[in-house]
Amino acid sequence: MRVAVYGGSFDPPHVGHAMVAAWVVWSGLCDEVWLVPVPDHPFGKVSSDFRVRCALAEAMATDVGPFVRVSRIEGERSGPHYTVDTLRLLRERHRGTSFRLLLGADLWPTRTQWREWTVIERDFAPIVVGRGPVSSPHGHPAFPAISSTEVRAMRASGRPLAGWVTAGVLARWTQEEGR
Repeated sequence: MRVAVYGGSFDPPHVGHAMVAAWVVWSGLCDEVWLVPVPDHPFGKVSSDFRVRCALAEAMATDVGPFVRVSRIEGERSGPHYTVDTLRLLRERHRGTSFRLLLGADLWPTRTQWREWTVIERDFAPIVVGRGPVSSPHGHPAFPAISSTEVRAMRASGRPLAGWVTAGVLARWTQEEGR
């Protein structure tokens, strides 16, 4: 089994995330994609509750297909969350599974600032996809430059979100608001 680990705030998950997850499997790079919402973002981007973001990510995973699922592994740990530690823990828990890191090209320039990037590159063969005008250094396609920040602003202003988030995400988001 080959799994792409796709971490992020997913605040909320949007169709850009869905497209990337499906493409990774459809292109044969991996057999599954595991979305890994982070409890805290290193740049303070997270504004919604971790549990809610996980539920939204699960709704998106259901919409995309059985080859996308959500891991809440980051919520099980305290302290700073480093990608290399999460990848190692996943590998330890799921022996016989090959893990790759999936990330957007917008993060590529910061990779040398990540903890143990050389280990990530060596042991978890990153898949880097383009986003909007930022192309992938590995020649992978660029996906629409949709941002969760933009989606939240649209929702706050009452603009329709059809085409921006999956139907399951929109339904779950509405349900979570009613709680």
